[in-house]
Amino acid sequence: MRAKIALLPGDGIGPEVVAQGVRVLEAVAERWGHSFETTSALIGGAAIDATGNPLPDETVALCRASDDLVVVRELTGGIYFGEKSRTSLGDDGERAVDVCTYSTQEIERVVRVAGALALERRGKLTSVDKANVLETSRLWREVTHRVVAEEFPQLEIEHLLVDACAMHLLQRPASFDVIVTENMFGDILTDEASVLAGSIGLLPSASLGASVLRDGRQATLGIYEPIHGSAPDIAGKGLANPVGTIASTAMLLRYSLGLETEALAVEHAVHHALANGALTADIAPKGTAAKSTSEVADAIIGQLAKGLVSARA
Repeated sequence: MRAKIALLPGDGIGPEVVAQGVRVLEAVAERWGHSFETTSALIGGAAIDATGNPLPDETVALCRASDDLVVVRELTGGIYFGEKSRTSLGDDGERAVDVCTYSTQEIERVVRVAGALALERRGKLTSVDKANVLETSRLWREVTHRVVAEEFPQLEIEHLLVDACAMHLLQRPASFDVIVTENMFGDILTDEASVLAGSIGLLPSASLGASVLRDGRQATLGIYEPIHGSAPDIAGKGLANPVGTIASTAMLLRYSLGLETEALAVEHAVHHALANGALTADIAPKGTAAKSTSEVADAIIGQLAKGLVSARA
């Protein structure tokens, strides 16, 4: 397979962890005979420093010419992107407003993506909302219930209020498979879920969009990145955990390129490397020597190179 991949490292530890993800892509390409053309562009703080624009035209053009997008996360609905205002109340201070808005079509789109993923996994979908108090959540629950009933009747569907979900994630994490939720709730719950894994540096994410036909197979356009931020305080020190980015690379292989065997191999390589002690400082047991960012990537690539990682193990 040949694919063009846009890299948007951003600032802080972004360039460090993205570099390790690229190394894994190169190892996958070598082992399975693929050709991945990667090109970097500016985004976020790095783009502001260089051009005064957080999303330069050149970056947009690169992304449009690529087969998927890597590393930068963009979610476009809900309270984060609603109308915002602040007005003076005179002696009583100020009044701030953030509007949360969702349409039927926006909800249908994300539920269909989640439903398709759930079909490929354990067949369970959990929809998270706050339908007891929010009108947007009431619409969310109604639309989700209808889409699943009409288009994914084989799925088990569970509706949870976001506060209950936050509790159950810690009490019974194994009962969850695919969770679908709105922007702000998803932001909060994914950070909470990182505690289950041991570090925010371990978790990948995928923002999935339209499905396209590639080489006779359906593939999904997506943006892939670890769930953590840019952590400028540890940038350039070799301390950043690259696992979240590398695991996001596995999701890229699976969802955007349709390379399930390669994706599973990367995920198993990550698992074996961690089990064999390739641990950065955020997850290394007290009193043990931590590995650097590149050393962890070395261990993962080493597992791939050994050919001992079964794609269906």
